[in-house]
Amino acid sequence: MSQEFVPSGFTGPLPPPAFNMAAYAIGQSAHAHPDRVALLVCDQPHGPPTETWTFASLEEACLRIGAGLARSGLQRGDRLVIRLPNTSQFAFVFFGAIAAGYVPVPTSTQLTDRETAFLLRDSGAKLLCSDTAHAPETVPDGVAQLTPDDLAKFQTDLAATTYAETAADDPAYLIYTSGTTSQPKGVLHAHRAAWGRRPMYSGWYDIGAVDRMLHAGAFNWTYTLGTGLTDPWANGAMSIVYTGDKTPDVWPKLMQTHDATLFAAVPGLYRQILKYARPGASGLGPLRHGLIAGEQPPPGLLDEWRADNGRQLYEALGMSEISTYISSSPTSPPRPGYVGRPQPGRVVTILPVEDGTDPLPPGEQGLLAIHRSDPGLMLGYWNRPDSITAEVLRGDWFIGGDLAIQDADGYVAHRGRANDIMKALGYRVSPMEVEAVLAEIDDVAEVACAEIAVRSDVSVIGAFVVPRNPNCPPDPNAIHAHMQERLAQYKCPREIIFIDVLPRTANGKLKRSELSKLGKSRA
Repeated sequence: MSQEFVPSGFTGPLPPPAFNMAAYAIGQSAHAHPDRVALLVCDQPHGPPTETWTFASLEEACLRIGAGLARSGLQRGDRLVIRLPNTSQFAFVFFGAIAAGYVPVPTSTQLTDRETAFLLRDSGAKLLCSDTAHAPETVPDGVAQLTPDDLAKFQTDLAATTYAETAADDPAYLIYTSGTTSQPKGVLHAHRAAWGRRPMYSGWYDIGAVDRMLHAGAFNWTYTLGTGLTDPWANGAMSIVYTGDKTPDVWPKLMQTHDATLFAAVPGLYRQILKYARPGASGLGPLRHGLIAGEQPPPGLLDEWRADNGRQLYEALGMSEISTYISSSPTSPPRPGYVGRPQPGRVVTILPVEDGTDPLPPGEQGLLAIHRSDPGLMLGYWNRPDSITAEVLRGDWFIGGDLAIQDADGYVAHRGRANDIMKALGYRVSPMEVEAVLAEIDDVAEVACAEIAVRSDVSVIGAFVVPRNPNCPPDPNAIHAHMQERLAQYKCPREIIFIDVLPRTANGKLKRSELSKLGKSRA
């Protein structure tokens, strides 16, 4: 699009100055529809749910936990790290903290003690919510701990607090994501982030109060916390979360048992369902359509899914800093080779890779950018110097590092990452984070990591190691053991490849693309 047609900023309604994310997502529905079911938790594909929460009981649970967090000594704006298993209590702590004006830090139980210790230190958390099985051996001084039993007592013994009087721009939650540094970086979101998700309602989901959203993710994943909980609840709709064994065949059964009308998952799960379950037109109950995000879908997935059962899949592209902002939907049908169009109200353009703020014309590849006025955009990177934040800002635009092309109709085709972030099994992983741990091994002289495409729709992390002694390389099993002790499983390299020298440019810059090609040839 030419520059004169680019609006000056976000064109949708803006949030009110006084705004609490939990009150928006839960409180308004609890007031309007207290007895309506808000959440079903299931651990079996058939039979009744293990937990049923109305909007009124959901609100009560969250506000009681908020009262308990206050009793634990937290002050407005304090951070608390959540490291709980996949139970509803995770969601209650997350929203209860936000309701009371605290800043939760959701994390995965897959993280090692070392990784958890870094998040506790970097976030400056005052509290850790963890069960015994996932509690680290040591925590930094000044960090108190709460167990699931403590949280359960809050839910039964304490009177509910009220929603804190927060502003739309006040910090609401902090998530850590892999970036271009050797450690994860914190992305700080404001309460307005929930309001900033409103363009997804029609621009991706087509969601209404009668819908039942089944999400395949765990409670600790921001994809689940947003798409699976926040957005359905803000619309008065039901959320269905499954906590049992996640084999591909359980999802069609859950859809039929609990009358799911919307299903959200990563693309790879849809491919597994097709391969192992083959639900057909009658095997998905009242499902209207599916939603995919988190990774690029494998070629042909949308056509194969539609041919099997007649339903459409709608794709979305996003990032931790703003969630999804480009998508297809019933009003913006999928177009082959394109993700979709900017969601209603969002202002998106393509900028030159090197420099400049003049949008490129249709069909030219550049950096995908979104206007900084978007209410869904993060407050900034936590505990990072301004120079790092400046790397993603260019004039009035936020640049997340995605290469893309936009056609004359506004459809956006994703062309990969401008930086070296690896995308393996649906996770974004910084190569530098993995390399820093590999470099600790004495017998490793040099190391670099890159994505390896083992199939057209599956990539894994490969570690390319230059041994100190070429005649006696390190034991691959020892390398794997070293990594598994220090990094979450999804960050650990699946392939260890020994090479004589790392490929570099004349200026000494590592050529990761060459590593990816080398890894693919050996896969």
